[in-house]
Amino acid sequence: MKYEHLMLEIDNNYVGRITLNRPEQLNTFNTTMAKELDQALQELEDDDQVRVGIIKGSGKVFCAGIDLNEFPGRTPIGYRQWIECMEQSFVSISRMNKPIIAQVHGVAAANGAGLVAAADLAIAAEESKIGLTAINVGLNCIGPVVAVSRSIGRKKALELLFFGEMIKAEEALNMGLLNKVVPSDQLEQEAETWATTLAQKSPLALQNAKKSFYNAADMEYEKAFQFMNEAFARLCTTEDASEGISAFKEKREPKWKER
Repeated sequence: MKYEHLMLEIDNNYVGRITLNRPEQLNTFNTTMAKELDQALQELEDDDQVRVGIIKGSGKVFCAGIDLNEFPGRTPIGYRQWIECMEQSFVSISRMNKPIIAQVHGVAAANGAGLVAAADLAIAAEESKIGLTAINVGLNCIGPVVAVSRSIGRKKALELLFFGEMIKAEEALNMGLLNKVVPSDQLEQEAETWATTLAQKSPLALQNAKKSFYNAADMEYEKAFQFMNEAFARLCTTEDASEGISAFKEKREPKWKER
């Protein structure tokens, strides 16, 4: 598929890269880009040559939120449909079997912060800033805060939601919103290293881990263990599980069969 507002690249190392590509608009979401991002994620999910995905932004920032030029003149139903479109990719990431890494530079504001939180993993440049900033223009980030609160908890999520302040990458790391912070000149390489490292692991085991994690997230404590144990038992019966254990014992690299 040809994209207008993003770029999709797939290499020979089982890594797919989605680049938000509205640099003059600070990679803000408009309807077209929102739909394209969701479609690109589905392409990564459907492609057997992809095991891990990276989302990043072109230009000066990762993503500065939603393009407010699309805001005026909608009915309540129209606004609901519009904002659901803006946030569909957040839900889609959680439904994917394949891990998605956010590679953050510059600014991740409002919907951009939600995208960082929705990603399975996030790595950011030291100078980058993140915030739920919509409160400053008379709106709020109650969509993005769903993903943010799952990462950092209720108190800190509400602080970001109410005050709308941008926080530095190091603070976001300490909150749990990011996994890693690196110098800006190392960001690209660190994200690539993470992605290629994950892509070398058993695809079945990795996808089983992600899917099971999200499915069990809202279960009662004991039921979550029961669900996870059943998922683990099914994984144990796969050829990849046997191959991984054999390779470990024989001190060699495993050859994943993906079944």
